[in-house]
Amino acid sequence: MERRGFLKQVTVALAGIAAGLGATPAALHAMNVRLGRPLSTTGEEHTYPVPAEDGATIDKENEIIVVRFRGKAYGFNLSCPHQHTALRWQPDDSQFQCPKHHSRYTPEGIFVSGRATRSMDRFGIRKDGSNLVIDVGKYYRQDQNRPEWEAGFVAV
Repeated sequence: MERRGFLKQVTVALAGIAAGLGATPAALHAMNVRLGRPLSTTGEEHTYPVPAEDGATIDKENEIIVVRFRGKAYGFNLSCPHQHTALRWQPDDSQFQCPKHHSRYTPEGIFVSGRATRSMDRFGIRKDGSNLVIDVGKYYRQDQNRPEWEAGFVAV
């Protein structure tokens, strides 16, 4: 699949997820997915601009997904927690999905169905002015670090 086709499908998928979660048609239209790279990298931290609208930025090189959804921003590991296959956005279902065993996740990284036994793994995140700083040294699994995982977002 070509990059533009993939981006279009991801955008449609995010819109579907938002619809399933009760978002308005205007909010669905605004959702989009971008492929991106960090503005800067220092040690275990990667800096990205705060997305202007709901959607996801996938940084394949650093295996990070940055999501803005309903006033919150999250930093996720690109790998499925089941067998570490790169997650994909499924526009028809409006969810992240593992192509290997079909585990599915909401934009907040919450496990929906499939072989995985937990939600997507989150990284530490903080806001620094108009940027988001993802700290890959702070890695939270829902089943092992539940309080940190649940707090693993910032308001945007």
